[in-house]
Amino acid sequence: MKVYKFGGASVRDAASVKNVVRVLRNHGCDACLMVISAMGKTTNALENVVDSYFADRDFDELLLSIHRWHLSLMEELFAADHKIFGEVDAVFAGAKAFLDNNASRDYNFVYDQIISIGELLSSKIVSAYLQLSGMNNTWLDARDFIKTNAVYREGEVDWDLTETRIAELNTDAFYITQGFVASDANGNSVTLGREGSDYSAAIFAYCLNAEYMTIWKDVPGVMTGDPNKFPDAVLIDSLSYEEAIEMAYYGASVIHPKTLQPLKQKEIPFFVKSFVQDDKPGTKICKDSAPLQREVYILKEKQHLLRVSTRDFSFIAEDHLSFIFGELS
Repeated sequence: MKVYKFGGASVRDAASVKNVVRVLRNHGCDACLMVISAMGKTTNALENVVDSYFADRDFDELLLSIHRWHLSLMEELFAADHKIFGEVDAVFAGAKAFLDNNASRDYNFVYDQIISIGELLSSKIVSAYLQLSGMNNTWLDARDFIKTNAVYREGEVDWDLTETRIAELNTDAFYITQGFVASDANGNSVTLGREGSDYSAAIFAYCLNAEYMTIWKDVPGVMTGDPNKFPDAVLIDSLSYEEAIEMAYYGASVIHPKTLQPLKQKEIPFFVKSFVQDDKPGTKICKDSAPLQREVYILKEKQHLLRVSTRDFSFIAEDHLSFIFGELS
């Protein structure tokens, strides 16, 4: 089985959703699980709803605006009587009912219950449009499969339970599900950290022993630098897991840091490809990649670097260094 992940930019409007169909027709979707992020800037808009709720400002109009935006997109994809309109209405009705009746003042808890609807909406819409386009698929609620503790906004995966749940899936089927979201033992939504949709895909890939995983992005793959800041940046054809982990750790935004470890553990190849130029090979991250021969430039904004040195080398002892780093941590 293969795992695909399509981010928010790949489903930001009706034309983009239609492009997903084109990509799948070119690359196949048999024996595939596809992870979808929230559409466009939906997550940011939902954050505004949560902030307004806690500031005791009117959040209804903000929620209604997000609802209207999704309806407008859907009107370009579906006939007016398609059942998806009722399903999307139900998601928004559930979010409003939660906010109207919620008694918790735990920001992180409320955040996760509201933010998670972005992925529910996008995955339902994409699933319905693929079905309409002749691509039979099954929509899954990721919260039934990825189980975590109750640390809202930064859920830690219960790997044993998650593997047991995901093992129930038919590896010959075509599934559509959500990135970023999971659930705790009480069934409450828990998110996996900002930009955690890539991590969701890696969790599914790990538990399904996937043949490979592909993340479809608006860039041709992993570059030697941000082409917006380094015009001479070029595509990196392949990377080892270790090189990719190091790049992610130091701020390469094209890869989520938590994504790589599950893939490395089971040596699952990981591709980063363009959903615009899907005929291009992209970047392959795998075990046997030749060492990277090019310099890589990572410009991380709002980062502060501190250099600590000593003039007296007798000071370089384990207890002294431990004290310094303890004070800085």
